[in-house]
Amino acid sequence: MFDPGRFADDIANGYQRHIVEMHRQPQFLLLVSFLLTFACVRIITHAIRAGRWRWLFRNLSTSGGTHLHHLVPGIFLLLISGYLGTALPESYAREPVAVLFGIGAALTLDEFALWLHLEDVYWAREGRESVDAVVIAATIVSIGFLGYQFWLDVGRAGLRFVGIT
Repeated sequence: MFDPGRFADDIANGYQRHIVEMHRQPQFLLLVSFLLTFACVRIITHAIRAGRWRWLFRNLSTSGGTHLHHLVPGIFLLLISGYLGTALPESYAREPVAVLFGIGAALTLDEFALWLHLEDVYWAREGRESVDAVVIAATIVSIGFLGYQFWLDVGRAGLRFVGIT
């Protein structure tokens, strides 16, 4: 019934068929780096706000006292990965550029409400718009770029793992 080896094989087979063979690995890595970066940024920003791990995390400011929002490095990563994506020869591996783009997109979209309202609303009610933007972007990448068939295989593998099918 509960066979972790079968579950891992099902996921690996689905990944091979729908991601690797369909040349969608860069899109998959973009999604994974996007989601992991978003989760890490949210954990770090909540820790900073709560005053936890002060020895490790704190807000960054310029010498003049201007707070540097994390969308700034996000924009730079988007610009760099966009340039590399168009400037590098086709024979170059696209995966590292996709990871850079995913990180930059997460850093930028996490502060979507800031650039929408042109004020720092990260912790205000309007800050929720950033989370909404990330959910929408992740859904588009997950289904649109990776294809629904991969996620159907993942769902079937999950159902088999818990003994439903």
